[in-house]
Amino acid sequence: MAVFKVFYQENLTDRIIREDTATKYFEAESETEIRQGLKNSGYNIELVEKLSDAHLDYEKENNVDFKVENL
Repeated sequence: MAVFKVFYQENLTDRIIREDTATKYFEAESETEIRQGLKNSGYNIELVEKLSDAHLDYEKENNVDFKVENL
């Protein structure tokens, strides 16, 4: 399993504006699993990024809202 950082807009009808982008973290086997798991979420997914060990450590240390969610 890997941790993925998902960049998204709250609403499918919203156009992507960087300042309105939100993020969540999910554990999954692949980007495809993430996209399939979130396809009915209503999110407008901008980017799914697999986190390296170093990036994951950085997020844990520097993001007070860091929480890995299950699909």
